[in-house]
Amino acid sequence: MIKTMRQSTLETLGLGTVIEIFRNGKLPVDANSLVDKIFGDSGSRGSMVISGSKGIVGAGKMMQLGVRLMEFGVPLVGLDMGGASDGLSFQYNGLVSSFGKKRADEIMSNIVQLHYDGRSLPKHLQTFNPRFLLEAIPEILEVKKSHYKLFNETFPGITIRSVTSGFPMSELGVGIAHPAFPHQINKIWEMVEDEPSDITKLFWALGLIPMEMKDNWAFVLDVLFCGLTLSGIRYHEATNMPFWKIDKYIRKNLGPNPFRAHDAIGAKGANFLTWSCLHHLSKHYGELYSPAASLVEHKDSGSNWYPQNHLRPVINWSMDDSDEFDTWILGSLFQMTSLILHEKRAHLSAMNAIGEQCAQFRKGVLAVIRSIGADKAIRTVEAYHKIHPEASDSVWYPDAFSHLEDKSWQQLYVNAEHDGRVGLISISRESYNHDVDAELNRAVDWLKTEGIERVILTADFHLATQLVGADTSEFYPALESVEEGFNLSVKWSLTCRRFHNEFKTSVAFINGKRCLGGMLELLLHCHYVVAVGDSLLGAPEVTLPVVPGMELCHWTFRKANSQDWHKLVKLLLDGKFVKAKDSVGWLVDYAGTIEDALKKTWQIANEGEFAQTKRILQEGVLSEIPADFAGISQADDSTIIAARKAIFENIRSSCSVNLSEALKVQARHSAEFMTSQYCRRGFVGNDFQKTMLV
Repeated sequence: MIKTMRQSTLETLGLGTVIEIFRNGKLPVDANSLVDKIFGDSGSRGSMVISGSKGIVGAGKMMQLGVRLMEFGVPLVGLDMGGASDGLSFQYNGLVSSFGKKRADEIMSNIVQLHYDGRSLPKHLQTFNPRFLLEAIPEILEVKKSHYKLFNETFPGITIRSVTSGFPMSELGVGIAHPAFPHQINKIWEMVEDEPSDITKLFWALGLIPMEMKDNWAFVLDVLFCGLTLSGIRYHEATNMPFWKIDKYIRKNLGPNPFRAHDAIGAKGANFLTWSCLHHLSKHYGELYSPAASLVEHKDSGSNWYPQNHLRPVINWSMDDSDEFDTWILGSLFQMTSLILHEKRAHLSAMNAIGEQCAQFRKGVLAVIRSIGADKAIRTVEAYHKIHPEASDSVWYPDAFSHLEDKSWQQLYVNAEHDGRVGLISISRESYNHDVDAELNRAVDWLKTEGIERVILTADFHLATQLVGADTSEFYPALESVEEGFNLSVKWSLTCRRFHNEFKTSVAFINGKRCLGGMLELLLHCHYVVAVGDSLLGAPEVTLPVVPGMELCHWTFRKANSQDWHKLVKLLLDGKFVKAKDSVGWLVDYAGTIEDALKKTWQIANEGEFAQTKRILQEGVLSEIPADFAGISQADDSTIIAARKAIFENIRSSCSVNLSEALKVQARHSAEFMTSQYCRRGFVGNDFQKTMLV
């Protein structure tokens, strides 16, 4: 019997728990069999049709799905009106930059573009045997319904999904696959259907991130992002602060730039979609969502929120009352969040992730509410009602915040499972931050309380398709205080050490596209590291530049043979990635195919050294760290040169003391560099300047 801290998000897709993947030694579904089931056997595949294929959504999804379905021989057919603007040509340039011209041309050769008049389907479409329609035509309900009727009558049994930005399945009559922007890059799809379908499982098997949603007006992304835009507009109308300055304050407090995002997407279309979403929400949920006058004006004119002649470079607008700003922005946002919580629209972890990965919140709105507590969140909404009384008559569910101590709220990013012998901790956030750190500790505590001595540490096979390192916004306080940086490094490193010190056997499993920086440092603290062979591993800190602070500069050397130390020096000073299969013996212990790696991980977790020889962690002083930099690429950038020097000094200093002293030595090096001019001139420093100094 499997016991879990909270439900795995995989279970909402009908794919079981994460620990079952390791027990079974294989993924729960595979793309080949699902493609056969949906599109027919190899050699006689039916096609996928995207209607509205020249629009920004249709063209983006044509690229994203075309890349993934080409190897299975599934033809992609684009369908659009003859006079529609050609978004596919624009997407081609992105393919070339990502895959090169040869591969881009191969992908495009699998795409057929047909035109129609909107009332009848082209005769040639029949020859492609359509099996799945993804509809991305304009947001007019009756037009959509007529479109589905046309396809159902012509191709009985065809599966249809709509990318609609607001209408529920109950109104459309078909399931929904609502994608996030940028459409050719963002992997998240909000899926509305009676139960997890083969389409949803295929999306997951292709490396996308489908999330099961309840059938409601609008979607979690739209409620959050359109709602945040509306909050900013209302603050503008109350104070006359320019939209660009409101954008900067919202970015400082929460992360996203709602107005700039509308312009980047294309103001004419984005303004209409935001207005349409809020218009329909207001009809069902009240004044809280009613489009403000400025939004109606921008919808009608199609004008940008950032006109070319705005006075941003000349005039500085200061904030008279930050509490008032928080009330306008957070009060409405928290009230909107209470609705999606009350309606139980999605798994809490999925709901929170949408805010981060789609709406660009630094921390998901649920994590924000958790951090301030239910009482303060409720008081903020009540204060909002005083300055915008109309919202008080709309949907408001303060009881939705009453369960913050439940595991489903406390473990938004990290889950733990066990079968009575082997435990598993899975991470569903791609970057490490304070929330992940706290949740990891709670997960370890829970497994220890459950009597578990063997553990697997991995990404969650769903919301985190890669692990990209530490969240650099967490470094902002350390840019101004050595002690802040020191305490951060020590705290996170102590969490990492728990996987080495507190379990009889710990195994890290690396899957997905890449594992970098702080996330790699965390996983390397396990007794064993198993990886899928083509996963990319790396330490990109030198390029930011920062000095690794979670023990990468000495822990890896203590586990590697001295003849391999030069490889670790190169990894740290170059910032380039290495394939897991090329790092066996000095970074990871085993690399293989996904099934071989899963089976090996489960075997080690159960058998320890009987399954894999353990590389011993040397706790004493290490001497003669190689200082031959002949294999390191040349750098002209002074910040990179300074970072390389600081990182090497960290390596030498933290290796020249014993293990018990090394933690604080490396933390001090990391913290001192963080306050240097070189760090301030790099990515982290520049991002801090743009984000926090408004």
